[in-house]
Amino acid sequence: MSSTANSHIELDFTNQRQSYEQGELLETTLPDTPMPLLQTWLEQAIASEPHEAYALALATCGRDQQPSVRTVLMRELVALDSGQIGLTFYTNYDSAKAADLAANPRAEALFFWASQQRQVRISGQVAKVSRAQTADYFAKRPHDSQLAAWVSTPQSGVVDSRDTMQKRYDALAEQYRDQAVPVPDFWGGYQLTAESIEFWQGRANRMHDRIVYVWQDASWTRERLLP
Repeated sequence: MSSTANSHIELDFTNQRQSYEQGELLETTLPDTPMPLLQTWLEQAIASEPHEAYALALATCGRDQQPSVRTVLMRELVALDSGQIGLTFYTNYDSAKAADLAANPRAEALFFWASQQRQVRISGQVAKVSRAQTADYFAKRPHDSQLAAWVSTPQSGVVDSRDTMQKRYDALAEQYRDQAVPVPDFWGGYQLTAESIEFWQGRANRMHDRIVYVWQDASWTRERLLP
């Protein structure tokens, strides 16, 4: 680790160590396609993680070539007829991530499950889901969350105060007190269709197991990567 003459270390983690010894990935027991393993890992993470194990870090890069990453919630894991895998999430179509995806419809998702000493990287093409699918999901959201979707636009836009947000929310709550909240035109879902899925299992001595499945020629291939 290096530092310049005009800087000093505020927090030093260079001596922090943890040995990863909970699991392993062996070719003799791995499935030929990634969905069974992904489902198993998700189910095990949900059983052991304290909060929202289906949360993922979503990385995008738009026209300005500036990478951006944020946490979103995966709402559906889909087995596509083609044999590929789809991950669905919902957001504001006026958001920074939506602008990135409009310019460059590719993204990478990362699940990290500390309790399992595991992570999964999924990369591929991203496209909007149908308005019918968006409407079906929006109807399942709590009423308060439906109202908040109308307040949060353009998402990541500057607002002068929280009070301004609250007043907008309160006005909407009164407007839709006894009626259904409509789906905003500027809000909806995306599906990331996986082209590469890497499973990472922590191992002792930093000799981690890394297995990647790649979609090519209408089928999945599997390889081991060096840690």
